[in-house]
Amino acid sequence: MLKAYTAFHVVVSLVGIGTGLVVLFGLLVANPLDGLTAVFLATTVATSLTGFFFPYEGFKPSYVVGILSMIVLVLAILGRYGHDLAGSWRWIYVVGAVTALYFNVFVLIVQAFQKVPSLKAVAPTQSESPFKVAQLVTLVAFVVLGALAVLRFHV
Repeated sequence: MLKAYTAFHVVVSLVGIGTGLVVLFGLLVANPLDGLTAVFLATTVATSLTGFFFPYEGFKPSYVVGILSMIVLVLAILGRYGHDLAGSWRWIYVVGAVTALYFNVFVLIVQAFQKVPSLKAVAPTQSESPFKVAQLVTLVAFVVLGALAVLRFHV
Protein backbone atom coordinates (compact mmCIF):
# COMPACT_ATOMS: atom_id res chain seq x y z
CA MET A 1 0.00 0.00 0.00
CA LEU A 2 2.80 2.43 0.90
CA LYS A 3 4.54 1.63 -2.39
CA ALA A 4 1.43 2.56 -4.40
CA TYR A 5 0.90 5.71 -2.33
CA THR A 6 4.52 6.74 -2.90
CA ALA A 7 4.18 6.12 -6.64
CA PHE A 8 1.03 8.26 -6.73
CA HIS A 9 2.80 11.04 -4.80
CA VAL A 10 5.78 10.94 -7.17
CA VAL A 11 3.63 11.00 -10.31
CA VAL A 12 1.55 13.91 -9.00
CA SER A 13 4.75 15.74 -8.06
CA LEU A 14 6.29 15.25 -11.49
CA VAL A 15 3.10 16.40 -13.22
CA GLY A 16 3.13 19.47 -10.97
CA ILE A 17 6.75 20.22 -11.82
CA GLY A 18 6.25 19.66 -15.56
CA THR A 19 3.13 21.79 -15.79
CA GLY A 20 4.69 24.34 -13.45
CA LEU A 21 7.66 24.83 -15.75
CA VAL A 22 5.30 25.44 -18.67
CA VAL A 23 3.22 27.85 -16.55
CA LEU A 24 6.43 29.67 -15.56
CA PHE A 25 7.24 30.08 -19.24
CA GLY A 26 3.71 31.41 -19.73
CA LEU A 27 4.26 33.97 -16.99
CA LEU A 28 7.47 35.10 -18.68
CA VAL A 29 5.65 35.69 -22.00
CA ALA A 30 2.45 37.09 -20.41
CA ASN A 31 0.33 34.09 -21.36
CA PRO A 32 -1.89 32.92 -18.47
CA LEU A 33 -2.25 29.32 -19.76
CA ASP A 34 -5.52 28.89 -17.87
CA GLY A 35 -5.89 25.12 -18.24
CA LEU A 36 -2.30 24.25 -17.39
CA THR A 37 -2.33 26.71 -14.51
CA ALA A 38 -5.28 24.87 -12.97
CA VAL A 39 -3.49 21.52 -13.39
CA PHE A 40 -0.25 22.95 -11.96
CA LEU A 41 -1.93 24.43 -8.90
CA ALA A 42 -4.09 21.36 -8.26
CA THR A 43 -1.23 18.87 -8.58
CA THR A 44 1.06 21.05 -6.49
CA VAL A 45 -1.56 21.24 -3.74
CA ALA A 46 -1.96 17.46 -4.02
CA THR A 47 1.80 17.01 -3.79
CA SER A 48 2.02 19.06 -0.62
CA LEU A 49 -1.01 17.44 0.99
CA THR A 50 -0.02 13.87 0.17
CA GLY A 51 3.43 14.53 1.61
CA PHE A 52 1.89 14.87 5.07
CA PHE A 53 0.36 11.38 5.01
CA PHE A 54 3.51 9.29 4.84
CA PRO A 55 4.30 7.38 8.04
CA TYR A 56 5.34 9.85 10.73
CA GLU A 57 8.93 9.45 11.84
CA GLY A 58 9.37 12.71 13.71
CA PHE A 59 9.11 16.30 12.52
CA LYS A 60 11.40 16.67 9.51
CA PRO A 61 12.40 19.57 7.23
CA SER A 62 9.99 18.14 4.64
CA TYR A 63 7.11 19.20 6.88
CA VAL A 64 8.40 22.77 6.92
CA VAL A 65 8.63 22.77 3.11
CA GLY A 66 5.11 21.33 2.88
CA ILE A 67 3.66 23.95 5.24
CA LEU A 68 5.42 26.80 3.43
CA SER A 69 4.27 25.40 0.10
CA MET A 70 0.65 25.30 1.26
CA ILE A 71 0.85 28.91 2.46
CA VAL A 72 2.18 30.21 -0.87
CA LEU A 73 -0.30 28.03 -2.77
CA VAL A 74 -3.24 29.47 -0.84
CA LEU A 75 -2.01 32.97 -1.68
CA ALA A 76 -1.44 32.06 -5.35
CA ILE A 77 -4.88 30.49 -5.65
CA LEU A 78 -6.51 33.47 -3.96
CA GLY A 79 -4.68 35.85 -6.28
CA ARG A 80 -5.50 33.88 -9.43
CA TYR A 81 -9.05 32.74 -8.77
CA GLY A 82 -10.31 34.72 -5.77
CA HIS A 83 -9.17 38.15 -6.92
CA ASP A 84 -8.73 37.62 -10.69
CA LEU A 85 -5.17 38.99 -10.60
CA ALA A 86 -6.47 42.46 -9.68
CA GLY A 87 -3.96 44.99 -8.36
CA SER A 88 -1.30 43.54 -6.09
CA TRP A 89 -2.91 40.09 -6.37
CA ARG A 90 -1.20 39.73 -9.76
CA TRP A 91 2.29 39.76 -8.30
CA ILE A 92 1.15 37.78 -5.24
CA TYR A 93 -0.09 35.07 -7.61
CA VAL A 94 3.16 35.08 -9.61
CA VAL A 95 5.40 34.98 -6.54
CA GLY A 96 3.26 32.28 -4.95
CA ALA A 97 3.18 30.10 -8.05
CA VAL A 98 6.91 30.43 -8.71
CA THR A 99 7.74 29.79 -5.06
CA ALA A 100 5.53 26.69 -4.95
CA LEU A 101 7.25 25.40 -8.09
CA TYR A 102 10.65 26.13 -6.54
CA PHE A 103 9.72 24.12 -3.43
CA ASN A 104 8.79 21.14 -5.62
CA VAL A 105 12.07 21.38 -7.56
CA PHE A 106 13.97 21.78 -4.27
CA VAL A 107 12.45 18.52 -3.03
CA LEU A 108 13.12 16.87 -6.41
CA ILE A 109 16.81 17.69 -6.02
CA VAL A 110 16.82 16.34 -2.44
CA GLN A 111 15.18 13.13 -3.63
CA ALA A 112 17.52 12.81 -6.60
CA PHE A 113 20.56 13.05 -4.33
CA GLN A 114 19.02 10.41 -2.06
CA LYS A 115 17.90 7.96 -4.74
CA VAL A 116 20.16 8.30 -7.81
CA PRO A 117 23.33 6.28 -7.10
CA SER A 118 25.73 8.59 -8.96
CA LEU A 119 24.39 11.65 -7.13
CA LYS A 120 24.32 9.89 -3.79
CA ALA A 121 27.96 8.91 -4.34
CA VAL A 122 29.08 12.55 -4.70
CA ALA A 123 26.93 13.85 -1.83
CA PRO A 124 25.99 10.99 0.51
CA THR A 125 24.95 13.26 3.41
CA GLN A 126 23.71 16.18 1.29
CA SER A 127 26.12 18.47 3.07
CA GLU A 128 28.73 18.18 0.31
CA SER A 129 29.45 20.83 -2.30
CA PRO A 130 27.68 19.19 -5.29
CA PHE A 131 24.38 19.17 -3.41
CA LYS A 132 24.83 22.70 -2.11
CA VAL A 133 25.79 24.01 -5.56
CA ALA A 134 22.79 22.31 -7.19
CA GLN A 135 20.44 23.86 -4.64
CA LEU A 136 22.09 27.29 -4.83
CA VAL A 137 21.99 27.39 -8.64
CA THR A 138 18.33 26.34 -8.54
CA LEU A 139 17.48 29.01 -5.97
CA VAL A 140 19.23 31.76 -7.96
CA ALA A 141 17.54 30.65 -11.17
CA PHE A 142 14.10 30.75 -9.54
CA VAL A 143 14.72 34.15 -7.95
CA VAL A 144 15.76 35.59 -11.33
CA LEU A 145 12.94 33.89 -13.24
CA GLY A 146 10.42 34.87 -10.57
CA ALA A 147 11.50 38.53 -10.71
CA LEU A 148 11.25 38.49 -14.50
CA ALA A 149 7.83 36.85 -14.31
CA VAL A 150 6.55 39.55 -11.94
CA LEU A 151 7.76 42.22 -14.36
CA ARG A 152 6.47 40.52 -17.52
CA PHE A 153 3.18 38.91 -16.52
CA HIS A 154 0.39 41.30 -17.46
CA VAL A 155 -3.00 40.00 -18.58
